[in-house]
Amino acid sequence: MSQDQATPTYAEDRAAIEDLMGRYLFALDWNDFETFGQTFTDDAEFEYARGTAHGRDAIVETIRGFKERIGSIYTDEQGNPAILRHVLAQTVIRVEGDRAWATALWWEMANNGPGNAPLVGTFGTYEDELRREGGRWKFSRRRVLNEFLEGRGTGPDNPVLAMDARAEAAAAA
Repeated sequence: MSQDQATPTYAEDRAAIEDLMGRYLFALDWNDFETFGQTFTDDAEFEYARGTAHGRDAIVETIRGFKERIGSIYTDEQGNPAILRHVLAQTVIRVEGDRAWATALWWEMANNGPGNAPLVGTFGTYEDELRREGGRWKFSRRRVLNEFLEGRGTGPDNPVLAMDARAEAAAAA
């Protein structure tokens, strides 16, 4: 649904999807793997720089391993695991019934700068497909793109137009 076709239901759906995105990031950054898993459908797909995980349980285990590796890469000046926080920036959401698509910019920072000051480390784009299950929105597919890694960026074209094309193709199918 385009912005000029927005309805009160769209506003409610958008608020619920934005809430889901926030819960995902808080769970990720605080190592709350149970809550993190609840943001995905049972059959979800999660693609990130190291590969693709299929199914909620596999996604949680993938992220658990990722978080362990990150703790050894991002360290503060004393050599302790740095505090890593992800931030969500502009987000475009398209809702079609019980399915939705979202494109959002993210960046992360950690206290691994001089004097343990925050330092922006990475940034990228989320490409999401969502499904409403039992009245709640969940990720059915999340693709994490990293603008700083070769072959993992969004490319030169506006990613929102690509999101709209995916949504229109799904609606036509």
